[in-house]
Amino acid sequence: MKKGIFAIFCLVVAMLVVSPVWAEDAPTKEECVAMCQNAATLMTEQGVDEALKQIGDPNGPFVWKGTYVFTIDMEQATVSAHPINPKLVGKSLMGMKDTNGKMFFAEFINVARNQGEGWVDYMWPKPGEKTPSPKTSYVLRVPGTNYVMLAGIYL
Repeated sequence: MKKGIFAIFCLVVAMLVVSPVWAEDAPTKEECVAMCQNAATLMTEQGVDEALKQIGDPNGPFVWKGTYVFTIDMEQATVSAHPINPKLVGKSLMGMKDTNGKMFFAEFINVARNQGEGWVDYMWPKPGEKTPSPKTSYVLRVPGTNYVMLAGIYL
């Protein structure tokens, strides 16, 4: 009996110790903001071509903890760089809707134009899943350019 209680106690302690480690593996809103700001700084300091190259690199500095920065233009929400799905580059996603009918790429552009930065909530499937989950993406207009940086997390 005592061995069973001790085993349960050890299991609970192990879960408490490991849980914060698992939580740290998930990207945070603060990281999304910082990474978008870093990508915007790269673009303004080293130019559009270098920024798009680094942002589009699946092994580059803008991919972390299961999320990434990607870039769209402000006119038609055309994807300029995407490290996970390069087939999207050159495609306008302005009319794309989530399962609730929300035109979230159009909203990305509205936030960038009207506020310069902010968060947009929408539904999107997690990688490898078909059922949409709540997601939020940080939107940051790059000053002096026609580009928008984005990075998101699942809620």
